[in-house]
Amino acid sequence: MIMRRLAVLRHDVPASLVVFLVAVPLSLGIALASGAPIVAGLIAAVVGGVVAGALGGSPLQVSGPAAGLTVLMAETISTFGWAVTCLITVLAGALQILFGLSRVARAALAISPAIVHGMLAGIGVTIVLGQLHVLLGGKARSSALENIAQLPAQIAAHHDAAALIGVLTLAILLGWPKLPSAVRKIPGPLAAIAVATLVSVAAGMTLPRVELPGDLLQIRFAPQLPDGGWGQVAVAVLTIALIASVESLLSAVAVDKLQNGPRADLNRELIGQGAANMVSGALGGLPVTGVIVRSSTNVAAGARTRASAVLHGVWVLVFVVALAGLLKSIPLAALAGLLVHVGAKLVNPGHLRQVLRHGDLPLYLVTVAGVVVFDLLTGVLAGIVLAVLLMLRRTVWSGVHAERHGGEWRVIVEGVLTFLSVPRLTKVLGTIPAGSKVTLELVADYLDHAAFESISAWQQAHERTGGTVVVDEIGHPWFAKGKEGRPTLRRTAAAGAMPRWLAPWSAWQAADVRVPGQRTHRGATEFQRRAAPLLKDVLSGLAHAQQPHTLFITCGDSRIVPNLITTSGPGDLFTIRNIGNLVPPGQADPSTNAAIEFAVGVLGVREIVVCGHSSCGAMGALASGPPADTALATWLVHAEPSRKRAGAVTLDGERPEREPDRLALHNVLQQLTHLRQYPLVAEAEARGELALTGLYFDVGAAQVYLADPAKGEFVAAGAPAAAPAG
Repeated sequence: MIMRRLAVLRHDVPASLVVFLVAVPLSLGIALASGAPIVAGLIAAVVGGVVAGALGGSPLQVSGPAAGLTVLMAETISTFGWAVTCLITVLAGALQILFGLSRVARAALAISPAIVHGMLAGIGVTIVLGQLHVLLGGKARSSALENIAQLPAQIAAHHDAAALIGVLTLAILLGWPKLPSAVRKIPGPLAAIAVATLVSVAAGMTLPRVELPGDLLQIRFAPQLPDGGWGQVAVAVLTIALIASVESLLSAVAVDKLQNGPRADLNRELIGQGAANMVSGALGGLPVTGVIVRSSTNVAAGARTRASAVLHGVWVLVFVVALAGLLKSIPLAALAGLLVHVGAKLVNPGHLRQVLRHGDLPLYLVTVAGVVVFDLLTGVLAGIVLAVLLMLRRTVWSGVHAERHGGEWRVIVEGVLTFLSVPRLTKVLGTIPAGSKVTLELVADYLDHAAFESISAWQQAHERTGGTVVVDEIGHPWFAKGKEGRPTLRRTAAAGAMPRWLAPWSAWQAADVRVPGQRTHRGATEFQRRAAPLLKDVLSGLAHAQQPHTLFITCGDSRIVPNLITTSGPGDLFTIRNIGNLVPPGQADPSTNAAIEFAVGVLGVREIVVCGHSSCGAMGALASGPPADTALATWLVHAEPSRKRAGAVTLDGERPEREPDRLALHNVLQQLTHLRQYPLVAEAEARGELALTGLYFDVGAAQVYLADPAKGEFVAAGAPAAAPAG
């Protein structure tokens, strides 16, 4: 407890003072921009600090009135008046508490960041357009478009002392980051407002200044029920609650990234924000949100606990009550200069670059335009609608194009095929000449009834003209199932499909290809069309030399695909294949001997793998005895040491049922022994430059096993490592 209090005194008290100095001018400026009583911004700062700081779920987040709500609050106050707006704030807070209790906080984060950034940018543009008029000595108009239209005249007009103070404030804020670090320990907003106020007072300027009630402790801003229009009130409540919640949650997530302490409890944060808004609205304050400017200042100032946020609210209250006279000296033009600076920073170039990289610029621009031209709710809703449309487009996207190869045509259809795809599909199919030979390559993630009928009808019509249509369906047979009268209705009911470039030919090639060499021709064409463009860069680096990391010795069995079961690619494996994955003892086979010497002595492989497999024909012949006087019998003489091995070898603790499979396990271990009879291999292993590994592939189970020769067993790859003894 004592150490905790010391931490508060040492870190949180100084941090709270820094945040307090930033919060006061910002709170005044936001109240001005919202069209609310100036004191409403200070009430929100106090309540946000004390209530949200004490009850919220983000320990280092600082809450208060936010620039992101200024446009919405200005519209709300203009529509309902200040007293009803206070009621709306209370109800919005209650709704936020319900959000938190229902544990839907993370659902708010589903809103696209492009929309959130666009919303903030739109608010920033609107603030700048309005407050530029105040900064130049004029008055802000009722809409952003009017502010734009009147701005040239305002710039060209005669400027009085207010314009001088506004420009001075803005100049100080722009130049403050370039000053020495010792000077920059004073917050820029505080310095700008203080200097502008001193200049205006010293020069005796007659300017509009901050107006505060005579006795701040006897404020009477009780919320008031509206005379009618409860539907509009409900919309305002929901809008404020949603936007304040999203802004607070995004700020909390950003604060988590700035510090290494406890992570935010987002549902609790909503409850804390809701409680603060209920109190702020009841006392006549603006709505409260988590604010990233104040929060990041809090973290940078060294805050450790939520005490900093609470204390900053206390300092605001003490300052306002004790030094209200100083606040009344602040020119409104100085606050306008501060708001222009704050609004401009809301249009963050970093956010724009991020949105552009992710391809969401349309969402950003539509949201900005909607907020500036219409209002905040319209802009956000426009962004959400566009996001939904883009999501639907991406979800139902299907690529359809036709290619001509000599006198034949190939139509490739990829993606999700629904009724939305039919216009594009029929347009492409309509370009195929009548009577031609067509291969329809269907790579579908989903095929609905409308798309099926469209393809089926076109196929029938094309074949009536004398043409032929071969449907080459890759993955789940959506079209074939439909033809059989058993259509697959849901994507979840579709069988999982292996990637085409890994699947056996029989999984994707047409069954009626029986011409000798036709399958190879088709496979080579498929490689050239699809795989070659993807592999070209990799293979170009291997064009003049190879540097494989592994010598892989395995059986010639067609079911064993070394690169597939080891997840390797071009240039990784130097492979020897023969009947029974044998390494003839005593270097009896010149071909195998030469390959091993080349791999170890020239290529410098770091590992040699011997891979056996289940249902091996060579091991079956070895177990039963191969036909006499055959090449197979001559070759399997090299496997006799495997047949004579004693003891049991297991797969995950169990012996295989079939004798050939048990023999295959012994054979892998025996070939590792034969390898060590090669001087080059033995020397490299002794130096620690080469490892020998035994593998066994159970074809039916698609399971790879790794050998442990010392224990005489094979363990399934991917199995958890055994715990150490003791």
